[in-house]
Amino acid sequence: MQEIFPETHEQVAEIVKSASAGARPLAIEGRGSKRGWGRPVVSDTRLSLSRLKGIISYEPDELVLTAFAGTPIADIETALSERQQHLAFEPARLGHLWNSSGGAGTLGGVLACNLSGPRRPSAGAARDHFLGFRAVNGAGQEFKAGGKVVKNVTGYDVSKLMAGSFGTLAVMTEVTVKVLPAPQKQRTGLFGFEDLSSAHHFLIKAQQGEHGIDGAAIVPAPSLDRIRISRTSGLGPFVVACRMSGTGVSVEARWSALKKTVSVASEELHTANSMEFWMALRDAGIFALGSDWQIWRLTVPPSEGADHLKRMLEICGKAEWFMDWGGGLIWLALPEEAGIAAAEIRRQIPPGQGDAILLRASLDFRAANDPIMISPDVKALALRVKQAFDPQGILNPGRLHRDW
Repeated sequence: MQEIFPETHEQVAEIVKSASAGARPLAIEGRGSKRGWGRPVVSDTRLSLSRLKGIISYEPDELVLTAFAGTPIADIETALSERQQHLAFEPARLGHLWNSSGGAGTLGGVLACNLSGPRRPSAGAARDHFLGFRAVNGAGQEFKAGGKVVKNVTGYDVSKLMAGSFGTLAVMTEVTVKVLPAPQKQRTGLFGFEDLSSAHHFLIKAQQGEHGIDGAAIVPAPSLDRIRISRTSGLGPFVVACRMSGTGVSVEARWSALKKTVSVASEELHTANSMEFWMALRDAGIFALGSDWQIWRLTVPPSEGADHLKRMLEICGKAEWFMDWGGGLIWLALPEEAGIAAAEIRRQIPPGQGDAILLRASLDFRAANDPIMISPDVKALALRVKQAFDPQGILNPGRLHRDW
């Protein structure tokens, strides 16, 4: 495959315009860290934005950062940490799931895939922090959308349309995001339970209290042991994790109040260990799996998380899992040899009540199954949007759906 590495916005426009004129499909990516996610793109040319990198402007007092789309997310996080700020949606580093050499990926890639971590329920998704961008559509036409201020009202919120589009609508070259002050301290409480239903009930109740929880998960004991943080074993077969962030005094007060609400075995992780714990969940690092295992992310109503998980485990048999987002996100790993059809997994989620996103599978399985669930009504709308932005269908064709 031919690889092209443009270094300016203008070069990107020229490349796409030429490809559009010849109806030649392009595989669009940043550093290739998520190349194995989605259906395989049929193209002889890969357009990499890895050389289109660097922070264009950063205004800490205004809580706004603009960078080229190919800027490594690690560079963004380093710059923000120097000013005690962060991306509150906690972008995940999932490249290891596909044995990628692209590291943590790029800022543009994070936004294009709408990647959000454990703080998603309290801080919002990546799309909620995406203020504006500069891009080239499938006809090679340059355009801008959004702005560079947190309070921005400019008509259609096209930034949210780009978030989660996987490069199928336009090639983003510059992106602007909202940043926030990073918490001074964090504390994670671990609580052991003997059954999943009791663990889930406590998790829901804890979030409904006034504890300011910004991370809520359930992890089975075998997976917890893989994080290799001291004092996390022996709590029970199902461990509830609750994270609180903020000033030291506030965190201590909220943690003390939460402990008084439960009498089960508990342990606490202070800032360093707490950060390591949540990074392992954010990046699915607690899965110790061979490449022949499928990995799914199931989004469901948080109050029904345990019930959905039990049904999944009944049909899947051998599986690894953990729950995030207060029960609203189920990470599920299945051996592909089990032969569970994607349709069977998705059938367990009633229409309009969630999604089953395929993150990793064999090439043949990916080619046969779309990575996301799309209803007929949404499909018809998505096709019209695709036609408007990419009339020749040359940008990452087939990656999100076989029909575009």
